This record gives sequence, structure tokens and C-alpha cells, in this order.
Amino acid sequence: MSLDAGVVGTDGGHGHAVVIGSGFAGLTAARALAHFMDRVTVIERDWVPRGPGRRPGVPQARHTHSLTAAAQHGLEQLFPGVAGDLAGAGAVRVRMPQDMLVLGPGGWLPRFDSGLSLLSAGRDLIDSALRERLRADPKVAFLPGHEALALEPGRHDTVTGVQVRARDRGAPGGWSERRLIPAEFVVDATGRGSRAPQWLAELGYDMPAETVAGPRDSFATAVFAPPVGHVADWKALLLMPDPGGRARGLLHPVEGGRWSVTLRTADPEQRPTDHAQFLQAAADLRHPLLHDVIEAATALGPVYGCDRTGNRRRHYERLRRWPDQFVVVGDALADLDPAHGQGLTFAVECALVLDRLLAGHGTTVGLGYRLRRALAHQLAPAWQAGPRRRAARDPRPGLRTRLAGRYTARVAAAATTDRAAATWLLERDQALTPRAAALRPGALRAALTGPRATAPAGPPSTTHGPTAPYRRRLAPDPPATATAPGAARTRHTGPPPHHPTAAPAGDRHRP
Repeated sequence: MSLDAGVVGTDGGHGHAVVIGSGFAGLTAARALAHFMDRVTVIERDWVPRGPGRRPGVPQARHTHSLTAAAQHGLEQLFPGVAGDLAGAGAVRVRMPQDMLVLGPGGWLPRFDSGLSLLSAGRDLIDSALRERLRADPKVAFLPGHEALALEPGRHDTVTGVQVRARDRGAPGGWSERRLIPAEFVVDATGRGSRAPQWLAELGYDMPAETVAGPRDSFATAVFAPPVGHVADWKALLLMPDPGGRARGLLHPVEGGRWSVTLRTADPEQRPTDHAQFLQAAADLRHPLLHDVIEAATALGPVYGCDRTGNRRRHYERLRRWPDQFVVVGDALADLDPAHGQGLTFAVECALVLDRLLAGHGTTVGLGYRLRRALAHQLAPAWQAGPRRRAARDPRPGLRTRLAGRYTARVAAAATTDRAAATWLLERDQALTPRAAALRPGALRAALTGPRATAPAGPPSTTHGPTAPYRRRLAPDPPATATAPGAARTRHTGPPPHHPTAAPAGDRHRP
């Protein structure tokens, strides 16, 4: 389909829809609209790659991404069989905590089949799988190199299109004159940089109130190749912060047999910017396991940082006056803390809401209020979970916050030996459970009774735990004397809480 055919005119029926932004939220929204509209045009300010290329407008693409169980289920409804496409392209399925070593606030979690899983892959790979599906749909066209400038107003508080301009090297300023793309429905999926509030103000509408929750933490991510001969009975690592901290470490497998490692620090000024600082930050985590496995790995690129974190929400649902046939989705509506992987999940949920309400309503007209309310309702569990986690760090918390913190601490302590408590903790970490889930029988019992046994001293692994082969005593310990330069180091023995110091390259054992 030509681009011109995809952006002008209609074929009757439900007409033409425009999606502004070709990120994950825009791609899933386009899929939902293609189920209902005659044509869908995806407008993108930058170029749209073929294959897993990187767009300039997605700086966070370099950080660790994963699709939660909820996101996978939703994507299968929108793109049947897409999980197989992703797996064929190299995405790795990680069962939690069966395939993952998890250090919770109270200690190491047991490994069992909880029914939870992640699909881990680079963001570029995830987006490319959805783009290729949409490119194969004759209803959908991409319009790269075009910037949305304003909404086109219609009669009776409606939006009838988008004013855009195209990149033109020969034009003054590098942009062509603005032109109108008519549409019967417009979706803003431009992410955290959305200009929808300004567009609404230009049309005489009120700007939405905003809520910002949580401190601005920092992230640093690097990609590694596992050490040669690496042997492990796990695929991923997750080191959660203790109840009083925010430092967090994450190792996920991604396509190409690589590791994507992300560290979270509380102070933006302490965010590592090179590999030496990255290793030091990993060593400062609660347990040295993550540091030890990446110390022997090979870095495949620089360290990338991100300081744009926290939770920010625009309350469009509170506006009394709103232009019909226009909606805001994904990060443009609510920017969730990336530490818990809810951005992709919320984008899929937005698309499912759009798909369901369009099919049930039968027309794009008169749907604005219902859409805004439904999206706010869909956002509520993840939004409540984020600020609730941060409220526990308030220097003067209220009674409800103190009780919730104590309850969570007791469940986290029991999670080291109780599977029901461990499942609840993992679901809570990914904001998969509403507030009422805290009163599940298993979680409530764990909070009342506490741990059933002594928490394990080290990670539950036969390759990296206290009983790992390289920890076994091979010879009596020598006297505690200084080691001469160049002398061989002896292996560590017993089940101490730390791994042995890295040996010289010629003597290093498999990590």
C-alpha cells in the first residue's frame, strides 16, 4: 500500500484512524484499531527500521526489557502467534522463580513452578516483531519522517485529523509546510514526551492535572557475553533491595546468547558510567553473586544510563470537557517506573481496552468518556503498587503505611520458605496484583505465622550456591599468612555468604 493511499480519504465503514508514534504503545494500538477501522496510519517523527533496528526516539531501548505474563497474554490476543515469532528470533522464556535466582527483601526465594514467566528480549527485537506483523496487514501504513504539530478540531468537540509536517532537507529549517491528515479517530502514543496537553490547550481545553510519585532513581545497563564454558542451572538473576534501600540488580538473557544487566541506584550522581564503576556498583549490592558472574564475562558495549524514572500520571479522566474521537495511551498517559517492567504491560492493556470498547460501541463517535474512564481503571493496580512501595520510605509514614510495611516485611520474610508468599512477592514486585491480593489465604497465613524454617544461607543453586562444586574443600586451608606475589590462590571452602575472590585468568574456574 502506498503512503498516500493510507493517509487520505476513506473507504466508508468506520473510516481512517491515525496513531501518532510507532513505539510499543503505538504498534499495539494500531493492531487494535485495524480490527475495527478501514485504514490505520502510524505517524513517526523518525525513521521506521526494517528488522530490529533502533529508533532515535526510544533511548530506553538499551535497557533490560521483558514481557510479563499479562503482557504476553495480551499480545497473543492482538497478534496471535507472536510469542512464537519472538522465540524464533531469540527471545528467552524465563520461568519465575524456577529459572531465576531471586534475592527477596527477606532472603533467597525457593525455586518452584509458580506459573509466572517472563519473555526476555531486547526492546528492538520486540518492536520489530510487531512492526512486521503490521506491515503484513494491508489496512496499516507507516508514515515515517513526519512530525505531528496539532490536532484538527471539528464541530461539537471532536477531533477530525492531525496537522503534520514532513522532513525536507531542502526546506528552511529542514521541514516542509504543515498539512492535514484527516481521520475519524486519533491516538496519541508518543510516550513521555507527549504534547497532548499543549494540543488540548491550543483548542481551548483545560490541561490535565499531573501526579508524580516516587524518587528519581537512576539506571545503568550493559550487555555482556557469558564467560567461555559458563555453566549454570539458572537463566536470570534478580537482587531486590532490602526494606530500607533502593539498589537493585537484574540479569536477563536476551537474543544472541547475551546477558542484559541493569543496576538501579538511588543517587543519580552515583550512577556508573563505565565498566569499572559498573562492576563496583554490582559489588555494592546486597549479595556479590551478580558481580561475580559478570566480572568474568565479556562486555559487548558501553554502559548506558537513564535518569528519567519515577511514576508520572496525567489525569485526563478528570477533565469535564474533552474532544471526542481522540485518546491518549501508554507512557503518554502514565509513565511507570521501569524497574518493574510495567510500561509494556500497560501499553498492551491500553490496546485491549481500545479494541474491546470499539467493538462493543460499534462506532468511534461518543466513546471518549468511556475510554478515558476505562483506561484510568486499567491503570489503577499498577499505579497504586508503585506509590505504595515508595510510601514505606516516607520519613513520617501514617498508620496505614506503617501497617502495610510491616505486613509486607512479614510476607517477604516468609517467602524464603513459603511458596505462596514467594508467589505473592513476585507478583507484587511486577505490580501484577491489586491491593486485595494482600489478603489471599496463602499470603495472610505467611504474614501471621512467619517463616516455616531457617532461610537458606545462599542462593538455591547447584552451580552458584553454597554447595556448588567449586566451593568444596580440596585441601586443608593453609595458615593465615601473607601470600607471595604470583602464588596460586586456594579455593574458598564452606558455605560463607560470599563467593571466592576472582582468581588470575589462568586459574579462573567456571563461574
